[in-house]
Amino acid sequence: MLGKGSVILIGMPGAGKSTIGVLLAKETARDFVDTDVLIQLREEKTLQDILNETDYLNLRRIEEEVLLSVDLSHHVIATGGSAVYSDKGMNKLKSLGPVVYLHADLAELRRRIHNFDTRGIASLPGQSLEDLFAEREALYKQYADLVIDCNGKDQEQIITELLAKLTK
Repeated sequence: MLGKGSVILIGMPGAGKSTIGVLLAKETARDFVDTDVLIQLREEKTLQDILNETDYLNLRRIEEEVLLSVDLSHHVIATGGSAVYSDKGMNKLKSLGPVVYLHADLAELRRRIHNFDTRGIASLPGQSLEDLFAEREALYKQYADLVIDCNGKDQEQIITELLAKLTK
């Protein structure tokens, strides 16, 4: 499954996509890219600034445009948590390599996320972490080729499990 392609990481904010992505890139001799950073570079502002100036639907539109424009072979790609709202974007990413859902339950996400309201999360105004999780979980499972349970595991354990599944 690993081959010469890319590995795409999806999951909720706080699941560890960027952190695990950097480590996985080192372990597999791939380059690393975070699509949230690509959005910020393109727009020359933070995700939260985009949300403050427009709305979550505009951020999702920009995200889809960025996903459709990437041509990244042999990368580890950490996506924004809302990438799964774009069927076109996810199909493009799936064409680059396996999609891995880093799953963390609500208790774990609450423990990790302390800046939910200012993190630049593309969600409805006033939407809670619980509601967002409920809305997105089915989408993450829909697009995932692999699911890694990150609950109660350290980075090394997650990487070890992920590499074992990717090299099967």
